[in-house]
Amino acid sequence: MDTSRRNFLKGTAWMGAAALAGGCTGLKLTNGGTMQGFACAPLKKIRVGVIGIGRRGCWASERLSQVPGVYVTAIADVEQFRLDEGVKAVRKSGKAAPKTHLGAEAWKQICEGDEVDLVYVTAPWELHVPVAVYAMEHGKHSAIEVPCAMSVDECWQLVETAEATRKHCIPLENCCYGDSELLALNLCRSGVLGELVHGEGAYIHDLCAENFAEIEGSPFFTSYRGTWNRWRLKWNEKLNGNPYPTHGFGPVCQYMNVNRGDKLDYVVSVSSKQARLTEFAIEHFGKDSPEAKKDYALGDVNTSVFKTHLGRTIMVQHDVSLPRPYNRINLIAGTKGILRDYPLRVALEPNAHSWMKDEELQALQEKYRHPLYKTAGEIAKKVGGHGGMDFMMDLRWAFCLQNGLPMDADVYDAATWSVLTGLAAASVNNGSKPIPVPDFTRGNWKVAKPLGIVDVDLSKLDFSESGLHGVEGQFKTVL
Repeated sequence: MDTSRRNFLKGTAWMGAAALAGGCTGLKLTNGGTMQGFACAPLKKIRVGVIGIGRRGCWASERLSQVPGVYVTAIADVEQFRLDEGVKAVRKSGKAAPKTHLGAEAWKQICEGDEVDLVYVTAPWELHVPVAVYAMEHGKHSAIEVPCAMSVDECWQLVETAEATRKHCIPLENCCYGDSELLALNLCRSGVLGELVHGEGAYIHDLCAENFAEIEGSPFFTSYRGTWNRWRLKWNEKLNGNPYPTHGFGPVCQYMNVNRGDKLDYVVSVSSKQARLTEFAIEHFGKDSPEAKKDYALGDVNTSVFKTHLGRTIMVQHDVSLPRPYNRINLIAGTKGILRDYPLRVALEPNAHSWMKDEELQALQEKYRHPLYKTAGEIAKKVGGHGGMDFMMDLRWAFCLQNGLPMDADVYDAATWSVLTGLAAASVNNGSKPIPVPDFTRGNWKVAKPLGIVDVDLSKLDFSESGLHGVEGQFKTVL
């Protein structure tokens, strides 16, 4: 089946304009060659521009400043106090203050200038593709907070721009670098779970308080400041499906070598009714408040199921409304056993009818702990960021860029892991019909090499201005 962008969109026009919104205007359908396995010349000192200094952007500015050889040299935001916080975050590491850019289109100045090598996008979701595309068109690598795109067409924009410009487009999927996720990857690569058959991932996280935090008079404002201009709540108003799929989906795709030996064929998606946001708004703002009277489109729970070319299945779930404990599920099942997270459990043949006992699980973890965590896990936990996986993610992509190596996750992964947002909406809005998944690799998934068990070579890191808050010596002791 021809799954180029033009033919894919033509063949699925019935999905409706809403699901494919965010059109690609003026971009030529050129193909500069595959970006799978792509590596550029080593870039020893990486100058980074951070776009959007909310909580994620501020945390990222501080964290990036502690990665050896990485320098946050520019930041952009629409509010001055956020820029001030970004400067403080960088200065904590002892590195020079970044240049600040204020205004709705200040990010363009960073992309057009010569003060950065890579643009790190932590702005609201609707800006992810415009900023990344503009950055690549102006000679900068891009790294995008997830989801990387909000529509099928936007996913194609990222792919085609990266191919045309020969610039990296890195999905900042920190969950691929969690301790349990890397353990699961190592078990899969080592054959411990046998032939992989089924996976599950999710983003289950009660965000009601955050979604309403920016509303004037909100009881949550002082303790839990929400998203600028309520941009995340607005997505709840206009999209029914899965607007945030990648945290659980990305790791499972890596386990199964999606885009590197297998591909996604089609997806079916169904959403529950919406009840919690309205109930929450009535309880905290009153039944006559604008918040209570809004028509929220996003169902409380969305469940999507993929079928792959090799016959595997992947279930992806989204729920940011119901009062449920945080869960990414992180399940991978094969012919010899299963791993499931939250809490972490493993069952293996011939005793797969019950989970491993604590001491057995601990022994398995020690034997198959991923080399990245053996090398830098303790330091990552001290630097922080979701238990250290944020730092581990940044350390790894920076190491690849500094040493001229391909990225662990490339632009095809950015598109494939994010495309569920557009496809789920299309399926839900059309009676949960199966929707074909575009092949962003254009057939190269058949020959692309799977992600291996990677590591970082600490002897190649530049500690001269590491900014590691006193843990540099511990970092070096691993050498």
